[in-house]
Amino acid sequence: MILLVLLASVLIAGVTIYQYGEQSRDYHEDRLLRKEEQIKENIRYTLIRTTYATTAENLELIFKDEIYQIADVLNVNFNIYDLEGGLIKSSRPKLEKDSISMCLSPEVLNNLAKSVDSRYLEEKSTAGDKYQASYTYITDGKFKPIGILNLPYFEDNSFNDNELKEFLLRLGGVYLFMLFIAILLSYIISKYITRSLQTISDKMNATYLTKRNEKIIVQNPTEEIGKLINAYNAMIDELEISAVKLAKSEREQAWREMAKQVAHEIKNPLTPMRLTVQSFERKFDPQDPDVKNKLAEYSKTLIQQIDTMSSIAGAFSNFAEMPAQQNETLNVVKIVKLGLDIFNESYIHFIADEEEIIAKLDRTQLIRVVTNLVKNAIQAVPDIASPRILVTVSSEGKYVKISVADNGVGIDDEFKDKIFEPKFTTKSSGMGLGLGMVKTIVETYNGTIGFTSQVGKGTVFTVKFPRLMAE
Repeated sequence: MILLVLLASVLIAGVTIYQYGEQSRDYHEDRLLRKEEQIKENIRYTLIRTTYATTAENLELIFKDEIYQIADVLNVNFNIYDLEGGLIKSSRPKLEKDSISMCLSPEVLNNLAKSVDSRYLEEKSTAGDKYQASYTYITDGKFKPIGILNLPYFEDNSFNDNELKEFLLRLGGVYLFMLFIAILLSYIISKYITRSLQTISDKMNATYLTKRNEKIIVQNPTEEIGKLINAYNAMIDELEISAVKLAKSEREQAWREMAKQVAHEIKNPLTPMRLTVQSFERKFDPQDPDVKNKLAEYSKTLIQQIDTMSSIAGAFSNFAEMPAQQNETLNVVKIVKLGLDIFNESYIHFIADEEEIIAKLDRTQLIRVVTNLVKNAIQAVPDIASPRILVTVSSEGKYVKISVADNGVGIDDEFKDKIFEPKFTTKSSGMGLGLGMVKTIVETYNGTIGFTSQVGKGTVFTVKFPRLMAE
């Protein structure tokens, strides 16, 4: 609509300018022709009344005074030339005669001679103003040419130009108003047309694979919108079916992976237990004087392997157990410091920017996050000459930030994408569940966890939890 209004305004303005130009041209041509006919009529009347013979040689005498009378009556200046183009008489005042051509050009004489109606119109421009000059023969009573009448005509378009400007201003005002109305109507109509599309867009933006999605219901939609809504609702049905299948497949895959991992971890202590029992069975001698020491050593080995299995079961149990959101109001600085008290390593240092940073978290889960990150840091610095682990707590906008930095071996780039995956580990022992559990806890409380690491220089783990802002 806006484009049509703009296009129409440009076209109408162009047509208007063209029409005014054509009208002005026709007006001046008609006016020049009428002036020319009036002068010729007066010249004809003068030639009839004169006592001189109507010859080319007597034109100067015939129009000696008459030329000025005709010019005053008709309010127009003109010139009379002989047939060779020489100036005979001009009605202009003496002060203006310097601007009059004393002799006509051969081009004018030739064109006049060739013209069918014995008339030639010349168009020129001077100082940016257009003027026309008509040339026609003066004839005697027998229609024999005896001279040439030259009528200069200057085009005065100031009146038409002013009218054109006024009309274009009015037209511009009308089209500005129409443009405003078109923009308003376009906005209203587009909002009316796209309201259903906005509803569909909002629903699409709120579509999730893991949640139940609502279908779109729009009253009296257009045919095209109705087809789009039906397609979306059908997609939601298929998505829900696919989500159920995917969730089931993921659960089955997770259980299979977990079962493999549990079986693998349990087989590790079972093998030495089996070998120990078989060895004890072959070598046991009740009469051996050192039987008590051997029995104690045998029992100690079994107990160690049983403790290992118990540790494996506890680790998987902790990983499988999703932390409950207790949302206790805690001083994070105090709880983190409390979590570090279980470590005896002298190279573990703690720094807090503030004495109190409040957040709503579960005390046990927060301690579990801190201790797991510190344990990982300790395991990263066993061969470092001057090990150092720095735990810091600080505020960062709407979050409380906990950082655990070490100067250990670092993490290779090839392992960075897998570091939070369950059962992934770069250590020779352990089940790789610690960081996966930490990530689960952090995300449960709407937090984030990340890290930066350089091989040979160390690693920094950063955890952010939403803090409780003071009112």
